[in-house]
Amino acid sequence: MIRVLIADDQALVRGAMASLLRLERDITVVAEVGSGTEVVEAAERTAPEVALLDVQMPGSDGLTVAAELHRRLPACRVVICTTFARPGYLARAMAAGAAGFVVKDSPPEALVDAVRRVHGGLRVVDPALAAESLTTGSNPLTERERDVLRAAADGGTVVDIARSVHLSQGTVRNHLSAAMAKTGARTRAEASRLAEENGWL
Repeated sequence: MIRVLIADDQALVRGAMASLLRLERDITVVAEVGSGTEVVEAAERTAPEVALLDVQMPGSDGLTVAAELHRRLPACRVVICTTFARPGYLARAMAAGAAGFVVKDSPPEALVDAVRRVHGGLRVVDPALAAESLTTGSNPLTERERDVLRAAADGGTVVDIARSVHLSQGTVRNHLSAAMAKTGARTRAEASRLAEENGWL
């Protein structure tokens, strides 16, 4: 039996995935959790072989949790299962050690197939997202530019952003300018939105 952990903050989605997988004779769901902070403890307690993780969850996001699982339970293979088909999320998931990336609007059999394939040592990536990732390229933003854009998303002033990220106002302006150039945006709000849409933040 393939032992599976499911982490998704939407109870209905989490329950539907569990019900779908329990229909398979070779798969058993050993844990269901609703936040990122619960995943590692549940995994250490139940020893899953495959963990299905949503990206956006309370407490800790799925990409951060994927890296933590990869470090602490390397035998557990991670599949990111999300609504957000963003090239940046795919790149970050693979960098975090995930073995698969499935979009939630995929057919149900795609999820079952992904569980079996990653359990067998293969990688599984949504084909349309993989093609888009090749077109989009890698994340052009530095870590500091990402920090500044995250802070800018709230609409604060340069002074607010500088205080939030512990940088000088001049440095914040430089990072915003660089991020706008790299995203092709005309405003910092647009740069933040584009970076978010690409999964770069």
